[in-house]
Amino acid sequence: MNRCVASRFPVCAIALAVLGACPRPAEAHLNSTGMGPIYDGLMHFVTSLDDVIPVLALALLAGLRGTCYGRRALFVLPGAWLLGGLLGLTAPATSDSAAASSLWFLLLGGLVAADAKLSLTLATALVVLLGLHHGYLNGAGIGASAGAVAALIGLASAVFVFVALAAAFVVRLRAEWARIAVRVAGSWIVASGILLLGWAMRARS
Repeated sequence: MNRCVASRFPVCAIALAVLGACPRPAEAHLNSTGMGPIYDGLMHFVTSLDDVIPVLALALLAGLRGTCYGRRALFVLPGAWLLGGLLGLTAPATSDSAAASSLWFLLLGGLVAADAKLSLTLATALVVLLGLHHGYLNGAGIGASAGAVAALIGLASAVFVFVALAAAFVVRLRAEWARIAVRVAGSWIVASGILLLGWAMRARS
């Protein structure tokens, strides 16, 4: 059973990395789900790989470092995301360039692949920076409209659930091969960042 899971993990990581390397056009509004702004915000996060993959990498890193790091990421990241979103509501709509996205892929994926022994303070600062940056971009994209705050709450809630599931899964891993598999996933996130950076440089040339 363990061998089966181990063989499927790299395949899933490769598929996720390939999807993450595909840039998407920035949207200045949320796609309506018909279920209200909270669900619109939740679905926006789920369908935005530029947001999902850095959060996944951060959750994997927190999980590798242990329960304390996982809890810190779980509660700090959604709060920073919500704060950044509120700050961005009155800002002009902007888009996160492929180059900026690739930097998050490279940084966080590289830390996971290296199983970096970050201090709790440094890890928390990284969590806050990621949350503020992506939250600000989300807020600027949504704009000051009716239901904007509710949409941001939906986004932050999605981040909370995603980090809780991913970090808790990794924290429980004790087998060395399982932790290596997580680090391999980090290396594929780095590979996605390199591809995305190359795409951005080609687009500018």
